[in-house]
Amino acid sequence: MKLILAASAGLLAYLGWRSLGWPLIHDAPLMHYIAWLIIQGAVPYRDAFDMNVPGVYLVHLAVLAVGGSGDWPWRLFDLGWLAATCGLVYGYCRPMTTRWAAAAGAALFALYHLSGGAWRAGQRDFLLGAFLLAGAWGVARSVERGGVPWPLLWSGLALGAGMTVKPHAALYWAICAVAAAWAWWRRGRPVWLAAGTVLGAGCLVPALVFGWLGWLGGLRPFIEILTGYVLPLYSHVGRVTALQSLRWYAYGWELWLLFLPLGALAVLAPVPKAFTARKILAVLGAAYGWLHFALQGKGWEYQLYPLALFLCALAPTAVARARRDPGPGARVAFEYRRGVALALWALLVVVLGVKGLDALEAPWIAAKERRVAAVTRELGRLVPPGATAQVMDVTEGGIHALLNLHVRQPTRFVYDFHFFHDEADPRIQALRAEFAAALEAGRPAVIVIFKDTWNRAGYDRLEEFPAVSRLLGRAYGVAVDGDGYRIYVRRNHAAYGGIMRRKAAS
Repeated sequence: MKLILAASAGLLAYLGWRSLGWPLIHDAPLMHYIAWLIIQGAVPYRDAFDMNVPGVYLVHLAVLAVGGSGDWPWRLFDLGWLAATCGLVYGYCRPMTTRWAAAAGAALFALYHLSGGAWRAGQRDFLLGAFLLAGAWGVARSVERGGVPWPLLWSGLALGAGMTVKPHAALYWAICAVAAAWAWWRRGRPVWLAAGTVLGAGCLVPALVFGWLGWLGGLRPFIEILTGYVLPLYSHVGRVTALQSLRWYAYGWELWLLFLPLGALAVLAPVPKAFTARKILAVLGAAYGWLHFALQGKGWEYQLYPLALFLCALAPTAVARARRDPGPGARVAFEYRRGVALALWALLVVVLGVKGLDALEAPWIAAKERRVAAVTRELGRLVPPGATAQVMDVTEGGIHALLNLHVRQPTRFVYDFHFFHDEADPRIQALRAEFAAALEAGRPAVIVIFKDTWNRAGYDRLEEFPAVSRLLGRAYGVAVDGDGYRIYVRRNHAAYGGIMRRKAAS
């Protein structure tokens, strides 16, 4: 175990150091941009159409307030959150196993995170993990201390905070409330007090966050987006079953083939009787983690974070030496199980290390960086001070460029995929009409169209959106045909004539 821990530590030191150069990329700039809009006085959901819950914005607001919108503040935040989560893994595991095994569990989660590459930095499901494990720890501490209520209070607070980042945490919140009630019932304590403490404390942070949202004026738009778009429409866009996702989930095979068997061996491993609650809550957490992934139905790798976290919290129990002699017959089975677990763990460290080295300089991340830099450069010369620019994009870099330049859009739409699914639905037609009307009224200096959007590829998707394509043909011309994007400039733009003459001459 010490050798595995030493190898993990060496890999972590190298990957962590090399990751300091990771850029702010992919999803994070979108949330940064919405947070920046809020700082500028925009109201979430009313002025920025988004599917996330408001706790996400508070995280990004905090990072912007402390460090700004550059790469370094986000990188340091991600590493800091990783360190805090690993500390929770160690503290949670330590009573069940040796300090070396607990430290190896924490290192395993750190390797899992760093092996994913720059795009997984600060992902919402990663942030959620710390709240989930803190919630489990609170319930476990209450059980271990004879049913004292105070740990249940911090459990509920942590899980409530998690729900403001990812509402799916409500399922584990309910699981922890039931587990606390069951433990108190076995001790003859009032069940209602245990469940009520977890559930009541879990409402406090969401009440504060949604109170803040209501104070800003965004609560009603949030409810309208949730009930009018997210639940009836967005929830089935690009939907796949968890088993279907395995067909193309090559980048996550280490979890299925190594993590899960290691977790299964941990379930069979003994732990000190006084700390059985921790193991049970970790097993329930792993089951929740699978549901967290399966119920979202998108098959995205980062949605596996809760499952991976609880497996890392379980794994140390599979490799720890027996604290007492299990007897001649049981000793052979114990050592065999422990040997298999050690072999799986060592292989997992190797696989995550190789994956992490490959992710350090992922070509698609570098390509996206170049695209963001190019769009930022072009918009910098085409968008006059105080003017607006509209981007039709999801994560290809358009919003990131607007963030770099601190340029606002004339519409509230941060993404454009809303317009290209369920097109016959009157709710999508209403969103299209709102977007087209805002473009007509705002007439941004430029409109940036990215070739691909989520679930739809190609510029020809605009042919299915006549109001926008007619506006482009009537009032705009293509100024830049770049790598995966086109920039349309308003025909009365001061630079439009010169751009057209240069294009004609070339």
